[in-house]
This record gives sequence, C-alpha cells and structure tokens, in this order.
Amino acid sequence: MTAPPNGRSLRRTLAATVSMALAAAGTLVAVALAPEAHAAGVPAPSPVGISGRGATVPFKEQEAEYAATNGTLIGPDRLYGHLPSEASGRQAVTLDAPGEYVEFTLTAPANAMSFRYSLPDNAAGTGRDASIDLKINGNQLKSVPVTSKYGWYYGGYPFNNNPGDSNPHHFYDETRTLLGSTLPVGTKVRLQVASTSASPTFTIDLADFEQVGAPIGKPSGALDVVSDFGADPTGAADSTAKIQAAVDAGKAQGKAVYIPQGTFQVRDHIVVDQVTLAGAGPWYSVLTGRDPVNRAKAVGVYGKYANQGGSKNVTLKDFAILGDIRERVDDDQVNAIGGALSNSTVDNVWMQHTKCGAWMDGPMDNFTIKNSRILDQTADGVNFHMGVTNSTVTNTFVRNTGDDGLAMWAENIPNVKNKFTYNTVVLPILANNIVTYGGKDITISDNVMADTITNGGGLHVANRYPGVNSGQGTAVSGTTTAARNTLIRAGNNDYNWQFGVGAVWFSGLNEALDATVNITDTEILDSSYAAIMNIEGATKGLHFENVRIDGAGTYALQIQAPGNASFTNVTATHIAQSNPIHNCVGSGFVITRGAGNSGWYADPPACTGNWPAPQWTNGGVPGGGTTPTDPPTDPPTDPPTDPTVNLAKGRPVTETSHTDVYPATKAVDGDANTYWESANNAFPQSVTVDLGAAKAVKRVVLKLPPAAAWATRTQTLSVLGSTDNSTFTTLKPSAGYTFNPSSGNTATISLSGTATRYLRVTVTGNTGWPAAQLSELEAYTG
Repeated sequence: MTAPPNGRSLRRTLAATVSMALAAAGTLVAVALAPEAHAAGVPAPSPVGISGRGATVPFKEQEAEYAATNGTLIGPDRLYGHLPSEASGRQAVTLDAPGEYVEFTLTAPANAMSFRYSLPDNAAGTGRDASIDLKINGNQLKSVPVTSKYGWYYGGYPFNNNPGDSNPHHFYDETRTLLGSTLPVGTKVRLQVASTSASPTFTIDLADFEQVGAPIGKPSGALDVVSDFGADPTGAADSTAKIQAAVDAGKAQGKAVYIPQGTFQVRDHIVVDQVTLAGAGPWYSVLTGRDPVNRAKAVGVYGKYANQGGSKNVTLKDFAILGDIRERVDDDQVNAIGGALSNSTVDNVWMQHTKCGAWMDGPMDNFTIKNSRILDQTADGVNFHMGVTNSTVTNTFVRNTGDDGLAMWAENIPNVKNKFTYNTVVLPILANNIVTYGGKDITISDNVMADTITNGGGLHVANRYPGVNSGQGTAVSGTTTAARNTLIRAGNNDYNWQFGVGAVWFSGLNEALDATVNITDTEILDSSYAAIMNIEGATKGLHFENVRIDGAGTYALQIQAPGNASFTNVTATHIAQSNPIHNCVGSGFVITRGAGNSGWYADPPACTGNWPAPQWTNGGVPGGGTTPTDPPTDPPTDPPTDPTVNLAKGRPVTETSHTDVYPATKAVDGDANTYWESANNAFPQSVTVDLGAAKAVKRVVLKLPPAAAWATRTQTLSVLGSTDNSTFTTLKPSAGYTFNPSSGNTATISLSGTATRYLRVTVTGNTGWPAAQLSELEAYTG
C-alpha cells in the first residue's frame, strides 16, 4: 500500500541537536561500590504495578540493579547520552567478561520472559549481533540472540545511523523468549555472558516474566490464512498477497480471518476494512518483514486512508507485528498500524521495531487500542493525527519510543473527545510520555508516566506544532481532564533551550492556551527538573487540585509565560531549591491559592537569570505502589582480573576535543593504525577511559601508529585516575615521553596500582604536531 497522495509525515522540530563527543559504545556513568553492595541499586519507584493506575500487565518486572550479579552497576544518572539515563529507573548492570551474569529469582510462575538490554554499536553504525546464555537454576537452557541493530541513533533530528555525527542515543532494545515449561516461584533465571568476542559488553536493564496461555484456536467459521490461502508459517516465503487475499475474502464473506501459530513474512501493508483479523496470541502469531529492495515498504496492518474513504468495523486482535525498522524516515509509512479506522478495535496486539506503533490519520471516529504492548519504536508509540474523534488508548504498555509515547495532534482538523486512560508509558527517548497538541474535551487519566529522557516532559498540554490554532478549531478548547495520573522521574533537560522541562508542562507557542485544564488527584514524583512548568505565549485556565509533589530537581513551579492558575490541596516536599518558584514574568502570571496548600509557594519567587543544576532524590513513593524487593545479602565477588588483558580496549571513552575523523574511540579500538587527535593549538587536551570498575592499574602503554611516516616526537603528559569521574588524583606526574617509529612508537608508564576506574591521560605538549595524539591507550594490572 502506498502513502496517501497528500503524504502526511511525522514531525519533531523540538529536537535534540546537541553535538556530544561520546564513544560509540556509550558513556557509562557508574557508582563505585563496595563488594557487599555490589548487587544493590539505589531504591527508585517502579512504574509497574501501581495500584489503580497504569496498565494492568501480564508480567512481573524485575530490575537488574536489584538482582544477584557479579557485573557492574551503572547509574543512577539522567544525563542525556549516558547509557544509564535510558534505563528504567536510570540504573542497569553492565557485564563485560565471560562468566559475568545477572540472576533473577521468580516471584510468580512463568513460562516466558522478555529482557531489556544494550549492546554497543559497531564502527559502521549498522549494529552488532551476539548472544547471551540463559540458565535455569544453574543449568544451560538456551543461547538467546541479542542485537544492537535496532538501537543507536546519531546526529540531529530526525537522526541517522552514522557514529561520526556523535550525539548517540536510543541505546536499548528488548527481546523475548519462551522458557519451554512453567517454572515455579523461586526459580533462578540467569543471563550470563559466554563470550565477549561478538560484543565487548552486555548491559541488562530489566526482565519481565509472564505465564503465557495456550495458543488461541481458530474461531468457528473463520478463514485460515495457512490452510485456506497458503500463507507460509515458517517465514521463508513472502505471504503478503496470500494474507491480503484472506482478508479480502473475509470481508466479502462476512467471516473472521485467523492467523495460526507461525512467523509470516509480510513486506507491505495488509489493508483491512469491515473484517476481523485474529491470531493465536501475540507470542504465537507473528507478522514480520520488509521489502528487500524498496525499504519504504514494510509489514503493517492499515485501514484505507481517509481520502480513499477510510475503513470501518475492523477488529485486530491476538497477534504480534514485529518489524525491521532500523532508521527514522518520517515520510515512510512503516508503522505497525495506520490509515483511518473508524468504529474499530485493536486488542492484545504486540507492536515492536516499527516506526510508530499506530499513526492514525483522520478524519476517523470511535477507534480503540487496548490491552496491547508497544515497544522499541523509532518515532511515536501512538499518534491520533488530524481529525481523530471519540477514540481511546487504554490499558496499553508503551516503552522505548523514539518520540512521544502517546500523542494527539490536531493538525488542521479538530481532535475531539479522545482519551488516554490506564496506560503505562516509560522511557520515550525524545519528547513526552503523553501529550495533546490541541484538541477539544480531551481526557488523560489514570496513567503512569516515567523516565522522560530529553526535550520533553511526562504530561504536556499545548498549542504547538503546525495546524494547531483556534481559527481552524484545533487549539486546546473545552475541558482538558488530567486526573489520577502518576509521574515518576518525568521531565528532563532540553538541549535546544539549555534548561529543564517540567514533569507537567504547558505551552502557548502558536497562540495562548486559553481553556479549562484540570489536573487533579495526581502524584508528581522525583521530577528531574521542575514539577510544573509553563512556557511560550500564555497559559490560562489551569486548575490543580489534590496534587502531591514529592521531589523536584529544581523548582515546584517554573513560570516562563503569563497566564493564571489555581491551586487547592497541592503539597510539595523535597524541592531542591530553597525558593520553590522560579518566575520572571512577575504579576503576569496570577496564582489563586485555595485551601490545603503547602511547600510550593513563595512571595517573592526566585528570578535568578541562571538555571541551577538539578538535584535528584531518586525517591518519592507512589501511593499504593510497591518499592523494590530487597537485594541479595550475599552477592558474588568480582572475578579476578587477568594482568595481561588490556582493560581499556573497547571501553567507553571521552575526550576534551578531537579533530576531523579522529575521535577518542580510535584510541581504545585495539588498532594501532587508527588514532585520536585533539584540536590543534589548544593544549592541554585529555582522553578519559572508563574501565567499568575500579582496577589496580599498574601499567599504561601509549602508542602512535607504527608507520615510519610518523617521525619521532615527544609528548609531555600526565596520568590521572578517579573512582567517580569527578575527583581525579595524579598517578604519574607530567613528563616527556618519546615515541620513536624504530621502537614501535610506544611509551610504557609504570604505576603504583592505585584503584582506578576512570583513567585519564592529559597531554600538554607535542614536539611533532600541535595537538595530542594517541593511537592506543592500554591499561594493565600487571
């Protein structure tokens, strides 16, 4: 199916365009731990299992940072571009040697698991494939394939796969596997590294364990895409035409269409209208694929576009759409579900590795997504775009989207009476967890929003983006209801604005937001920056009632535009700044205070002209929710370090600068023919490598390319070390070291063996070139 003639495309002008000189393996920020605390992450509220809020999910989630492990805890850290910042709870565990593992203990019977992980990218930006062992009670069950080909984006919006553009992000992916049988409570399930030959590190974020029911049988009278139409359940042959023929026959005959167990290769849209398409369950019936030549064609189930009449009376249920989208091209219609689907339902559909889970182009009415999972998208999870009315997303779990998690965008045609309810939206890599751009009488209630990464907040109500204005009736109007939501670690820094975005925020960029917006019975916990914020134009008609703010990295309120708001029974605790309000518009923003308020008001407010660095509490307990389980009391110790192994090879590395195509990653790639070169005429210059854990480094070997073209030179340099990447001590004072091609262009520096995790070489002079140069920085314990 081709794109509609008017080619509606995605958007994101509020983009992360900062250029960051970070290694392709990611920047690991870790906590140095004593052995007895090695398996214990910082307790942080989970977004899963909060009583009465968010999606009711079929799995039990366990975080790696609270599991038994002999790996390295990373985080907590919320800085964009750092590997732990994109982990749930902003913490994870890195495994970087054979035998290292994370081991979970089942708290409920399970026969299936999913786990979230990150592998480093490869030098070409195309990703790497590897595997990790899955052990049950110490016995090998299987080797599970893992990959980084669906992660790692670079550069500015809409991003690319070129590591040379820096700004790496979107580090994590998920995979799933059946366990072969039902494992009882107490079973030990271990992910263990067998080899680092295919990947130098494996970072584990979390695991979800569930009891998957038996396959759902064919409904009575249904057409079977395999037995009736010859679709290939092995995935070897292209089944697009045969499944389309089954769907067309189902419409014509008034029969449901059944997808039995199997993996089906689908290379273009299956177009549905007035038909039910049902599978055996999302763990059993899988649609996957992409055209091998025309990469703008890929698996998806679409209604007809609105300008083609749209589709109606469609039910999609009980199957998975697992795509193969590895880049973001906004004009490509490579979403799991799309088109216009009125009076239609999506129920229990697993959507992963597509561009968007569901990008719905109206006009269309009465559409519902429910009981579904949307994971690992390159753009939005769901977008109700342009004239979507009376439509709902409910009881759906969304994680790791490349843009807004759940969005409504009333471009040119009003969105009216849509609802996002009882959803859990975690880790949007760009923009907001949940947002409405314009819209009339919108409801966003009973949701959980957690771990916003950059350039957005948890909940956003705004007159922003093209086509949102009162002249076309598309601006925010009527009553927007945001009730009984829980926000955890929401909001983050915006790298265009260079200041923080609030967990709940409002914008009148296109025109003043002038409507009734009710925020009630809501928890705003451990916000990364401000809890509540307004900006751009003006925002009027905001009403906050029964709101609990517990933890804010900067302010309770960040007022950056005129307007008005009322506050009743709004309480705030653990606000980082002594003055809880930042307001430089003065009386232009009118606050009406009712009864029961505390902790968030000050007169006069702060107006500093400078934004303070955030202070994160990693706390705030959701009402009715649960805290993490206790970590093991006897965690394993670190395996011994081989004194002949180069600890720096392939490790994350940062630099003060580099020139042209010579970044610091080339100093730890194991290839002496490639090299790092700093900016010219700008001494001192440094390169810092993260060894992953504190090691007793006794020898550093520095190299330049061995080719004779490199004339003899002396570089003046010092060696420094740190356990926290903040306070560095001198391990070797500054001295001149000669690099001579006749002796391999190598300098060896002996050290005392001080425990060091972050190893830094600082160069202050070079007789051969006006810059720091290293082809290899090697570190050894012997």
